[in-house]
Amino acid sequence: MIQVYCKNTGTFKSFREGTTLLDMLPHFDFEKPYPIVSARVNNVSQGLKFRVYNNRDVEFCDATSRNGMRAYNRSLFFLLCKAAKDTIKGCSIYVEHPISHGYYCELHKPDGSKVNQKDVDRIKARMAGMVEKDMNFHRFEVQTEEAIRIFKDYDDKVRLLQTSGQVYQDYYTLGRTPDYYYGRLVPSTGYLKVWDLQLFHEGILLMGPDRNHPDKLAPYVDQPKTFRMFKENLEWNGIMGLRTVGDLNFACQQGHGRELIQIAEALQEKKIVQIAEEIRRRFHGRNKVRLVLITGPSSSGKTTVSQRLAVQLKACGLRPLTFSTDDYFVNRVDTPKLPDGSYDFDNFDTVDHDALQRDLLKILAGEEVLVPEYNFTTGIREYNGRKFKLGPNNVVVVEGIHALNPRLTELIPEARKFRIYISTLTGIALDNHNCIPTSDNRLLRRIVRDCYKGAFSARETIAQWPLVREAEEQWIYPYQENADVMFNSAYLVEFAVLRNHAEPILESVPKNCPEYGEAHRLLKFIHYFTPVPDNEIPATSLLREFVGGSSFTYPR
Repeated sequence: MIQVYCKNTGTFKSFREGTTLLDMLPHFDFEKPYPIVSARVNNVSQGLKFRVYNNRDVEFCDATSRNGMRAYNRSLFFLLCKAAKDTIKGCSIYVEHPISHGYYCELHKPDGSKVNQKDVDRIKARMAGMVEKDMNFHRFEVQTEEAIRIFKDYDDKVRLLQTSGQVYQDYYTLGRTPDYYYGRLVPSTGYLKVWDLQLFHEGILLMGPDRNHPDKLAPYVDQPKTFRMFKENLEWNGIMGLRTVGDLNFACQQGHGRELIQIAEALQEKKIVQIAEEIRRRFHGRNKVRLVLITGPSSSGKTTVSQRLAVQLKACGLRPLTFSTDDYFVNRVDTPKLPDGSYDFDNFDTVDHDALQRDLLKILAGEEVLVPEYNFTTGIREYNGRKFKLGPNNVVVVEGIHALNPRLTELIPEARKFRIYISTLTGIALDNHNCIPTSDNRLLRRIVRDCYKGAFSARETIAQWPLVREAEEQWIYPYQENADVMFNSAYLVEFAVLRNHAEPILESVPKNCPEYGEAHRLLKFIHYFTPVPDNEIPATSLLREFVGGSSFTYPR
């Protein structure tokens, strides 16, 4: 017999060795507002069919947890991919990226025709039929050579497996269809009650549950500008022949890492130049744009993009006057607080927006204005003699997480403003059925940067991340489509470079803390990438903001 401690109930119970989590679940009595879909065993994510052979701590998870929602969505991907292949013989399906609170997928039919509503209806009916039958997902673990043999007709999976460096791999089957997923699935298709499928642009959109209310469908949000940025990235990766991590690994193993870094830098610089030239055009246009607003979520690279843009604006003959909305933080004693009593630094009212807008209006009117600087050590806004006065070739550049919030500059004419939204939309996928969560890119950046700056340990950064994400949902994402232009700061070989930095940092997270599960997941993820040294990355690179060695200066 083994002893299992359930974190949901705070109690121990005895079970026979090899009992599955699914069989244990009925023996623990706790409130279950939504179905349990996965679990964490000793803080590591596991499927409910996981068998326990030793004393363990177990926490059961529903889809309101990120752990549970990942398992649910991966299972939906498998359901969709099997349904598509069963319905349209010889087709290929690609789970590309999250968009509009769903997942955009491309379906390539053998006759080359575009996907249509009839195709979607047939796939949807097949998915519903499999949910009704409650078909089991079966997991197997085999040597990597055997996994490669099983997936010999799938180049994307073969390349990933060949470059993974792993001795054993696990895979799943649904019916007689095998597939590979880098995380656990739900036990059976009967768990997948909430989803929808719809025709979307030239592909299909798979909608899943709302994480806050997983008994309901996530609300659709139209994001045409974000979608165009994603498509642009996908098209360029396709031209490069780098659609998946296996493709990237092969290129790096063949010695092309330096060239890929050079291409990534050139692409980003090209985009920044285009933005600077568009600002110059509008500066000399009828309405004479004089205010540039830059925002993006945490660790999207706002500060570096702002500084590189400033360089290009100067090359265009303009003189940027740059500051951050952080300079207008209220004094710390006046900062809004979260329900637990901690400071809510992401709240819109953390910024003295009335003072900021008042100063902007004065600057744009030609007045000389004393601009503050926020002292993060003392928590006080200080005036240290920094003055701004708009000259004939000056543009004001304001960077910060609230820069695109209409309330921040509501008194300034729209025609005078140019808005830039910076995101980190990872265009590369693990394989055709495993897209990379866009937030993982930024979380790894933040973990590395926080550690190198001595600000927070990996454990502390991971613990803070859910609050950061919630703040982004409230204060940043609702305004991203207001942007005049979007800049994708994702870097083609970023994960390959970050691996060398993140690996030892993530390994420092203790196994006995709740954050270990996320550290373990991220470690497993970055191990898919062939590491690339950062010695070829220039000092002006956006990545230098996170791994160090930048020629730019950053606020402390």
